[in-house]
Amino acid sequence: MEYLEYILYGLIQGLTEFIPVSSTAHLKVISLFLGIDDPGPSLSAIIQIGSVLALIFYFKSDILNFRSKYSKKSFKYLFNESLFGSILIGTIPIILFGGIIKLFVPYFFVKFFRSNLIIALVSFLMAFFMYLADSSKKGSINLKNHNYSDSFLIGISQAFAIFPGVSRSGVTISTALVSGWERGDAAKFSFLLGIPAISLAAIVEFISSFNEFNTSSFFPLIIGLSTTFLSSLIAIDFLLKYVSSNGLKLFIIYRIVFGVLILLNL
Repeated sequence: MEYLEYILYGLIQGLTEFIPVSSTAHLKVISLFLGIDDPGPSLSAIIQIGSVLALIFYFKSDILNFRSKYSKKSFKYLFNESLFGSILIGTIPIILFGGIIKLFVPYFFVKFFRSNLIIALVSFLMAFFMYLADSSKKGSINLKNHNYSDSFLIGISQAFAIFPGVSRSGVTISTALVSGWERGDAAKFSFLLGIPAISLAAIVEFISSFNEFNTSSFFPLIIGLSTTFLSSLIAIDFLLKYVSSNGLKLFIIYRIVFGVLILLNL
């Protein structure tokens, strides 16, 4: 039964991490609907490692390009490379905000913001924000001509993904679209920006909750990570292709329906 639970956690995490519907909210709500344990913030963050590995695998050519430049040039030169520097700058807000939450209000954060009512309300708010983003004029900013202020603004919005129900990909893609980014590049930058953010969250949670995992949970966790990896690859490929030509309308409708279903089952 434990293996089946971790497979389910992996499927939910992988399919919803990059589609703008909030993986944390779905892990909690679907688990409760199915009568299995809420994985909690620690396990939710740890199985995100599978999503990080999927990102690295999917964008390996971009990452190898960074590595090639790093091996030939100084760190200062590499930082000035627009995309790499943007990822670093865009990661700063979530590190600061996440650190403050972790140090000062961890228990209030878990008990209050992970409640079904808050998740439902946040889902409605995100649906409205995504609607504004999807209705905005077609932008001209892309991975080649953006500047650091663009990436920092998206980084600030990424920090709000700490709240269950927000969706890291949803809020960053929407912020990029409102700011004038092209759809396809908005989604790709969101994914690349997620590599350090998701990795750091997973590492911190794994270290802080290491003693909670016993030997019997290790192998189910490996199965869950593998499931997360495979389902994440599917979600990344789907979203990059879908958003470029169709926008966010499908996900806006889904988020409204998801919020309503939660409220009906309170």
